[in-house]
Amino acid sequence: MSQIRDLNVLKNFNVLYIEDNKDLLTHTTDVLEDFVNNIYPVAATKEAFEVLQNKKVDAIISDILLKDENGIDFLKELKTKNIELPVILTTAHTDTNYLLDAIKLKVEGYLVKPINIKELLNNLYDVLLPQIQQKDIQRRNDIIKIIFLITENKQVDVIKYVINNLNEQNCFTSSYKEIMDVINISKPTLIKLFKQLLDSSILTKIDHKTYKFDSFALDFAIDKTDTNL
Repeated sequence: MSQIRDLNVLKNFNVLYIEDNKDLLTHTTDVLEDFVNNIYPVAATKEAFEVLQNKKVDAIISDILLKDENGIDFLKELKTKNIELPVILTTAHTDTNYLLDAIKLKVEGYLVKPINIKELLNNLYDVLLPQIQQKDIQRRNDIIKIIFLITENKQVDVIKYVINNLNEQNCFTSSYKEIMDVINISKPTLIKLFKQLLDSSILTKIDHKTYKFDSFALDFAIDKTDTNL
C-alpha cells in the first residue's frame, strides 16, 4: 500500500530551486508555488547563496549540471559553510559518479529528468518530514503546557485552535467573532482568556486581529506557576 502524504503541510515551508534551463525553471516554479509557502527560483549558485543569506529556506532542489557549474560542488560548499538543509538533486544524466557523490554528501532525494511533478512533491514531503514531525511535536507540547495553566474546557479548545492555526512566523490572525463561530464560548470568557495570554506575553498583539505566539513566554509562565505552588 502506497504511503499517504498530506501535501498541504508543504505550505509551511520555503524552497530554493536551482535550474539553469529557463523554461523548466519557470514551469516547475509555477507548479511549486501552489504547494509551498515560498519558492525561490534561481539559475546559478551565486544567486542561490544570496537567497540563503537573505531568506529562510527549508529545502533545496538543485540541478546537478548547471551552466559552467556543478551542483555537487555547490553542495560541498554548503557543507563548508555549515549550511545543513535537505536537498533533492535533479539531473538529465544517470551517470553513476554523480549518484555516488550524492550518496557521499548524504543527499536526501535524487530525481532523473524529465521531472515528474507528483514524484517531486512526494520527495519534497519526504525530505521535509523530520521538520514536519518536529513542528507537530512542538504544537502538541505547547498545547499540553497551556492545559497545565488553563483547565476550563472551552478555553483549552480555543488554545488548540490558536496553536493549530499559527502561520510560519508563529502568528495567529482571527477576530473574537471568528473564533466564536468555530468554538462555542462566550465573548467575556474569550476576552478574559486572551487578556491572560497577553498579560503573560504568551500572545503579543502585533496588528489588528493578529497575535504572535511565544513558546518561551509559555515556558516562563509554567516555571512561574511551579515556583508559586
